[in-house]
Amino acid sequence: MSEQTIKQTSPLEPSSFSRKSAAIIIIIYCIISLIPIVWMVMTSFKSANDAVSYPPLVYFDPSLEGWVNLFTQRSRQSQEYLDSLPPPETWYEELVRSRQMVIAGPSRFLGRFTNSLIIGFGSTFLSVFLGSLAAYAFSRFRIPLKDDLLFFILSTRMFPPIAVAVPIFLMYRKLGLSDTHLGMIILYTMVNLSLAVWLLKGFMDEIPREYEEAAMVDGYTRFQAFYKIVLPQAMTGIAATAIFCMIFAWNEYAFAVLLTFSEAQTAPPFIPTIIGEGGLDWPAIASGTVMFLVPVMIFTVVLRKHLLRGITFGAVRK
Repeated sequence: MSEQTIKQTSPLEPSSFSRKSAAIIIIIYCIISLIPIVWMVMTSFKSANDAVSYPPLVYFDPSLEGWVNLFTQRSRQSQEYLDSLPPPETWYEELVRSRQMVIAGPSRFLGRFTNSLIIGFGSTFLSVFLGSLAAYAFSRFRIPLKDDLLFFILSTRMFPPIAVAVPIFLMYRKLGLSDTHLGMIILYTMVNLSLAVWLLKGFMDEIPREYEEAAMVDGYTRFQAFYKIVLPQAMTGIAATAIFCMIFAWNEYAFAVLLTFSEAQTAPPFIPTIIGEGGLDWPAIASGTVMFLVPVMIFTVVLRKHLLRGITFGAVRK
């Protein structure tokens, strides 16, 4: 009798039907998730009339009117005044004049966008830096009432931050921190710190203590072992924590409206106030939102390698 070769497969390996079904579900989910973003990008290249047309236009003549309106301030003038002006020197001046307007100066968007960069990345750095130190201490040292302290830290995330808006507003006004970059960085760091401690502690626990002990036997101090041994091993957790902290600080709206007015105002409370003729300038709002998405997207893409490592992080234990 000839031997029959029996193909053995793991019972955990998905079948061909399961893989195809999962692929279809993922593709459908991605398409549904991308529809608002694609529509927002399309709106940023529409004219003001096309943006509010009904039914909504899918095919339209692209226009950079929204982007010009985002970065400039305009004033309407009479036709006689426009005829007295010299010919426009740039394409965007010509576009503005076609609407019987002139450019009065730059808009305040770039300043608000810069404030978002300073406050968002500043608070993210402080949250990850302080969170990594606290997480290392909770992971490696015997701290009295450690579990109670960790629960207390976590409990600060159990209520919406806006619930303490009034006390914070009064405190910031007393301390002179209202409408300052430092005040917003401190506030966002306080809110994100509990999340950073809990996320990073889990990653610190996965790193064997023997690595640090071997380093200290070779002459490293505790801080040198933490900086040169533990932090590189925990880079996956640091990247994931930094992304979560950045997303919160970047998108936060309530505190930004309450505590900032001009000097430290960020982009989220400014973008909805972009006013056009007869109401909101939807192409300019869409353009500002598209530009607002770019830094977080770049930040996530840069850290994606460390996030992918997190899939198998901790799979092999000591």
